Amino acid sequence: MSKVRGGAARSPVCSLFYAKNKKGNDYKMAIVVSKKISKLAVDRNRIRRRLYELIRTEETFDGVAIQAVFVVHNKSVADMPHTELKTTIMKLADQAVKTL
Repeated sequence: MSKVRGGAARSPVCSLFYAKNKKGNDYKMAIVVSKKISKLAVDRNRIRRRLYELIRTEETFDGVAIQAVFVVHNKSVADMPHTELKTTIMKLADQAVKTL
C-alpha cells in the first residue's frame, strides 16, 4: 500500500505536482521544460524565466511550506499573453495551496 504524499493539478499547458515541505517553512519550486517542447535552449529558458518571475511577483507561495514542480506541456507558454498565463498558473497554485 502506497501513501500519497502530495497531489497534482493540471491545465492544458502545464501541470503542477506538489507536496508539503517538511524540512522548512518556505517553498521550494522547480520548473521542467523538456526538449520535446522546444529543441532550442533559448526558448526553454524563456519559459522558465516567465514562470519563475510570475510566481515571485505574485507572491503565490509566500509563507506556504510547499515543494512544487511545474511541468510545461506546450510551447505556447513562451508567447502566451501575461494575463492568460497568470490566471492559469494562479488556478493551479490555488488548488495546491487549498489541498495542503
